[in-house]
Amino acid sequence: MHAISALDESRRNVARVAGFTFLFAFALVVVANYGINFRLIVPGNAVDTARNITAHETLFRLNIACNLLYSTSVLVLLAALYVILEPVNRTLALIAALCRLVFAFIWGLASLNSLSALRLLGDTAYLSVFATGQLQTLARLHLTASWDAYYVGLPFWAVASTICAYLLFTSRYVPRALAAFGIIASAWCVFCAFAFIVVPHFDQTVGAYWFDVPMTLFEMALGVWLLLKGVRPSAPAGPAK
Repeated sequence: MHAISALDESRRNVARVAGFTFLFAFALVVVANYGINFRLIVPGNAVDTARNITAHETLFRLNIACNLLYSTSVLVLLAALYVILEPVNRTLALIAALCRLVFAFIWGLASLNSLSALRLLGDTAYLSVFATGQLQTLARLHLTASWDAYYVGLPFWAVASTICAYLLFTSRYVPRALAAFGIIASAWCVFCAFAFIVVPHFDQTVGAYWFDVPMTLFEMALGVWLLLKGVRPSAPAGPAK
């Protein structure tokens, strides 16, 4: 009985780490996108975007740092969730962890694209063979590639979230209503992510924000629950002798 209690307490502590990481990762995305990206990047205008970035280079570099921190937080999260969910179903927990690993890697590539855009707008000598307008357009293409990288990684994130929600539902570690909402919201995101890639202009039929917002709300709610409550203790195998 003492061993089971110690194991449950250890799992609750790991769950609180996962909960904090969920919320920390969300805060990083808000800062990077709404605090920086949306202020600097002008849709459809490579010239103004380039001017904004060069005028606020430190801010843009902070955006890259936030993205790298986010990628790191995904690695912490996948490890914590694997520890929590591995006793429920090791195979599914591993698949979910690997999907988050791919998502973290792709997010790192998005950061690399942003750094490449910054280099194109710099004063490196070998760039002098290009016209200013060409460099600005190339930089904007790299920034667009960062956005595209997110949608390439989105199916992996959504699959991982769906599996985790399912394992939380079957384990009863969190309220089943929360886990059930997570299954539906994450499965919806899986569908939208693949439809976006396969169906031209799918984001005009279903707004892009509706792809992942329900899943994000689930992960935020899950983060709050895990941080404040941890996970419910496992039921003992039988009465103590």
